[in-house]
Amino acid sequence: MDMRKRITLELRNRSPAEIAELVVDNSRSADGEVEGLTDEFTELEFLSMVNVGLSSLAKLPPLPKLRKLELSDNNLSGSLETLSEKCPNLTYLNLSGNKIKELSNVEALQNLKSLQSLDLFNCEITSLEDYRESVFELLPQVTYLDGFDQEDNEAPDSEADDEDEDGEDGAGPTGDYDEEDDEEDEEDGSEGGEEDDDDEDDYAEEEEEEDQAAVQGQKRKRDVDDEGEDDDDEEDD
Repeated sequence: MDMRKRITLELRNRSPAEIAELVVDNSRSADGEVEGLTDEFTELEFLSMVNVGLSSLAKLPPLPKLRKLELSDNNLSGSLETLSEKCPNLTYLNLSGNKIKELSNVEALQNLKSLQSLDLFNCEITSLEDYRESVFELLPQVTYLDGFDQEDNEAPDSEADDEDEDGEDGAGPTGDYDEEDDEEDEEDGSEGGEEDDDDEDDYAEEEEEEDQAAVQGQKRKRDVDDEGEDDDDEEDD
């Protein structure tokens, strides 16, 4: 599917100004240029054009709010100066798998003052001697190159950060602790209920025994009275 048609499908009857994220990976650029993307995408913050056959960015429209741009697995070797002109607020740029061979190819990124993370995996430039040191020196605004900073500390995973934030906002250890307390309270309540039932049973048994004793006492009294009457009858005889 060509890139223009893919973008139309991704709109899904929405206007370009409503789109904040756009992914057209694996679509086709007929002439190696950006197609179907216009300056009407004023709210676009994330754009992914992976493996679309790009060899130039000359037709990239102005995207003032774009912060993350995925361009891996294309045929780009230059024209990167377009990015600072059209996407001045980029913080993340992935150019891995392109035909970038020399430091001069990335020198045009110096004007991307907000750029923090740059990926050049599988580009010929990575085979240059002192590649990492040279890029960090050329682009001092960049914190992470190919996923690591100058001290080889790995870049934080944005998805993991989101999960951590969700954990803090949601029922974390505190929530689990409360559940355990509730379970213990329920168990205590159950045991207490069983003890109460036992007490009630014991009380009922005691009452029953007292009633039986009273009945037996009355019976014995009647027997004694009957014997007394018999004795009186015999004396009268």
